[in-house]
Amino acid sequence: MIRSGLRRRARKDLASEDLSARLVTITEPLGGTSEAYRTLRTNLIYALVDEPPKLIALTSSGPTEGKSTTCANLGVVLAQAEKRTLIVDCDLRKPVLHKIFGLRNFRGLVNVLVGECSLQEVLQDGPLHNLQILTVGPIPPNPAELLSSKRFATFLAQVRREFDYVLLDTAPVELVSDAATLATQADGVLLVLDAQKTRKGELRQAVRSLQTVGANMLGTVVNNARFSKSRYYSGYRYNSRV
Repeated sequence: MIRSGLRRRARKDLASEDLSARLVTITEPLGGTSEAYRTLRTNLIYALVDEPPKLIALTSSGPTEGKSTTCANLGVVLAQAEKRTLIVDCDLRKPVLHKIFGLRNFRGLVNVLVGECSLQEVLQDGPLHNLQILTVGPIPPNPAELLSSKRFATFLAQVRREFDYVLLDTAPVELVSDAATLATQADGVLLVLDAQKTRKGELRQAVRSLQTVGANMLGTVVNNARFSKSRYYSGYRYNSRV
């Protein structure tokens, strides 16, 4: 079971925040938070040698716990390790990944699922070689139906063949059924939480909801974790717990 802790900057209002600043693995590659993401990458690549996950869903118990930020930065460090990586925004209700990466969101996953575009027509390049992003596109009236459709299963089979890792940024598990639906189709699930915000009861309920549908829980990622200064070493801050 993977457990990782990440230190984040104080949260700002989304309306005024430059979401691209959340890509600390690019803006601050030598910082402690970036090192924590690299440790999470190492855990995923090497800790599960017998059955390494390729399709990984990231979710949280509730909103604003850092799942999209974690998904984006994990994708960056996987690409930095020369892994062909695709990040898919599967939050068909409140997508945010296109803002984090500074991309347009006119067409995306929804257009692929309804047959309007091919995957290659809507993939967008990320800030690194080996990293591509698939935004949501237009917000659909039936998110749950699209994510449980045969077309979505076919889409997942396609990207599994074409990429080393596929990260699925999903809606919070306790708000809608989308995350539980995706959890059954992914190889594993990372549950993201905020150490200063997420309540134990909410975390337990999220875990139970995922276990009920048979999700393969890979572990948890703890955002906004506080660590003592004694954990500084050789100029780096190791904010990960495994």
